[in-house]
Amino acid sequence: MNINTNINSNAIADTVRQAFNFNVGKFPLYGVDNMKTPLMGLFREDNYEFVGRTSVTERYRPHTTDDVIALCESAAMAFSGDVFLKCYWRDGHYVSISPTDSYRQSIYGTRDNVFPRVLIRAGYAGKSFQASLGYYRDLCRNMAMLDSVSRCCVNIKHTHSLRSKIDDLIEDMRGLSEGWENLTNVIQRMESKDVNLADFLSSIYGEPEADSKRSETAHKKRAESIYRRVYRERAASGRGIMSGSEPIVSSWEAYNAIQGYAQHDASRKRNPSDFDRILLSMNDKYVKSAEVLALSV
Repeated sequence: MNINTNINSNAIADTVRQAFNFNVGKFPLYGVDNMKTPLMGLFREDNYEFVGRTSVTERYRPHTTDDVIALCESAAMAFSGDVFLKCYWRDGHYVSISPTDSYRQSIYGTRDNVFPRVLIRAGYAGKSFQASLGYYRDLCRNMAMLDSVSRCCVNIKHTHSLRSKIDDLIEDMRGLSEGWENLTNVIQRMESKDVNLADFLSSIYGEPEADSKRSETAHKKRAESIYRRVYRERAASGRGIMSGSEPIVSSWEAYNAIQGYAQHDASRKRNPSDFDRILLSMNDKYVKSAEVLALSV
């Protein structure tokens, strides 16, 4: 079940519990002829769906919906008043929290505004319990995170001490405001540096394979898609239209063009949802390379 709504910060618990109205239990796994094994499996307690795609040990303690609620409530402290909440289930709990439309437009109200969004990823079976601070860009509907920015990610492993460490994790969440300041400083650095877009793309994607028509066509289509994205965004933001054979843009624009392509335009298997595309773009090797390059110029 997915929830996508503006809510009062005091109603976060009810909203998250409505989206995740179940807990995950740990049950023993048996072999042939009911043979006992030392392994345990994780299952949703409402429909007994197997969770995590792997086994766990006796000492593993799965988190609960109440743990997710505690993190969401602490993350919401970064925003005044109501919040915009999205909840997703992907073999674990995923929640994104951001200021409402009216709040972000009053604070970040430029034609290329960027505002904070906290993404809570509470996976199971080997995946860390993590909260990350990223940004959402209205201009191109990009949701991204910059690996190079400090204080933007906290995580904890699932162990028998999870309960005792939850309070520490919540305290770290309260400190994400420092990460937002770091993030805006990095964005300003990118915005202040100009790059040749053609050279930037060449550095990220390289050249098409020699004597391969398919590679050449794919290379050309990708470049054209990225150029169109930059043209649209420059017109919408009032930056002006690129001209000449040597298109010059800020490294911030170049990075977002590649990130936006990976999130919205790149061909993906199995027709992923918008949320899954966000997750895929966060792990995209070209997006990561573009961040490094944008900060090195």
